[in-house]
Amino acid sequence: MPTMNRNSLNLAFVALLLLLVTACFCRSDRDSGGTRDTPRISELTSTDSERGSDPSRRKDEGDFLVEHLDVSTPRYLELDQQIKNERLLESAAEQLNNALVLPHDIFLRTKDCNQVNAFYSPSERSITMCYELMEHFYRIFKSVGNSDEEAYDKMFSAVRFVFLHEIGHALIDVYSLPVAGNEEDAADRLSSYVNLTELGDEGVEAVFAAADAFAIESKLSKPGRANLAGEHLLQEQRFYNSLCMIYGSNVGRYSKIVTEGYLPRERAERCPAEYKRTVDSWILLLEPWRK
Repeated sequence: MPTMNRNSLNLAFVALLLLLVTACFCRSDRDSGGTRDTPRISELTSTDSERGSDPSRRKDEGDFLVEHLDVSTPRYLELDQQIKNERLLESAAEQLNNALVLPHDIFLRTKDCNQVNAFYSPSERSITMCYELMEHFYRIFKSVGNSDEEAYDKMFSAVRFVFLHEIGHALIDVYSLPVAGNEEDAADRLSSYVNLTELGDEGVEAVFAAADAFAIESKLSKPGRANLAGEHLLQEQRFYNSLCMIYGSNVGRYSKIVTEGYLPRERAERCPAEYKRTVDSWILLLEPWRK
């Protein structure tokens, strides 16, 4: 399997961690270039005096905290040390703490996991981004003929989508948010929502990259009984859901998703309403926890 240049890998992840968190829940003045009927969550916060008198506002009793774990895989040692030296997780935690109220602490971690994964642990209240995940995305994008640069860019974007997916799980847990449906799907939709409404073209690229990854992974292996019985949606479903969110966010701009046959017209007709429901729901759920 091809491997990514170490310096490129390091720079990608270093830039990624800082960009992700500073943009995720803090106000962005960039627009995606499309029509946005629903305001950003950051635009719905009231004045300081109104917040203080609003009984629905929650107390801030926790923080996003950084925990550096030991790394045993030699090829990740340099990357791990760079993250520590640059205090990237600490900067990420500070930005999140400035944006959101927490009822409990949440730990932010990067480490080698001996598996391709990223996960939120309810028992430890921690988000872990595994170094193996970046390599996985890079390799699958290379496997379908992307150049080194293209695979690098798509990997960068796909990891952004996954990070926000795990943020979704964390917020659902610590805020005890109601989920009327599949939590994995809800976390995907939070990621799509934040990417598409807060991060401009880079956010759109993240959802497209995730959709590409879902499509490639679905072709690499057929789902077995465990996949069908599990709580996660099938990768094919995540592919179509991601495209539906993109198309629903701006029908005119992303019409090629339908005209070129990537998304069936029967589903596409419902995507604008589906997208709006997702945005409205997350705005309503997160509003009491905004600073």
